[in-house]
Amino acid sequence: MSDVTSRTAAVIPAAGRGVRLGPGAPKALRALNGTPMLVHAVRALAASRAVALVVVVAPPDGATEVKTLLADHALPERTDVVVVPGGATRQESVKLGLDALPPDVGIVLVHDAARPLVPVDTVDTVIETVRDGAPAVVPALPLADTVKEVEPGAPGAPEPVVATPERARLRAVQTPQGFDRATLVRAHEADVVGEGATDDAGLVERLGEPVVLVPGHEEAFKVTRPLDLVLAEAVLARRRANDGF
Repeated sequence: MSDVTSRTAAVIPAAGRGVRLGPGAPKALRALNGTPMLVHAVRALAASRAVALVVVVAPPDGATEVKTLLADHALPERTDVVVVPGGATRQESVKLGLDALPPDVGIVLVHDAARPLVPVDTVDTVIETVRDGAPAVVPALPLADTVKEVEPGAPGAPEPVVATPERARLRAVQTPQGFDRATLVRAHEADVVGEGATDDAGLVERLGEPVVLVPGHEEAFKVTRPLDLVLAEAVLARRRANDGF
């Protein structure tokens, strides 16, 4: 990768409503220890010295609100933060974030706003692995639970088990996922019918390009349900006790 396109940028799609956390503000704007989750997520990626730019993809009608929100909170000065309006789906929002990147960005991270506590070491490992030549890199953890494949039924109804995958071969994936920019753009452009995938690495897999996993971190969990907020508050309290902030 040439020096001309060696800068790293992060795209944070934050246009979703977060229905599983209940009514109210979009999930990314929910407060965690008094600060919106989105601000924690931007700070987490900006903590990496390699990240020169963070593009936040806001709800289509909420870009101004998100800009104001970010302006009200201290962010690392060495990292530029840009807000662009998003689309109707996560995939559309990521594509709009990619479209906003300047030409000198060669490595792109895509990060869930709902993973506000990812440690900087995980971010750096993903970036370094892309720099070493991997077109797509995903942080992941081994599964603690056995997983069953089922024939889906009505909510709450018993569901027949179809198979039990071998747990040792399974991983739970996290973000930030890191990509060679050209590869990720090609993956989004190839999915013109919008079939979608549950993560961006899935789009790259469909191209036939290799995707590699690196170790994730237990603190990079996704805040989806009310209990996750409790856990996230506990992690922040422990960090304050250990680090004095």
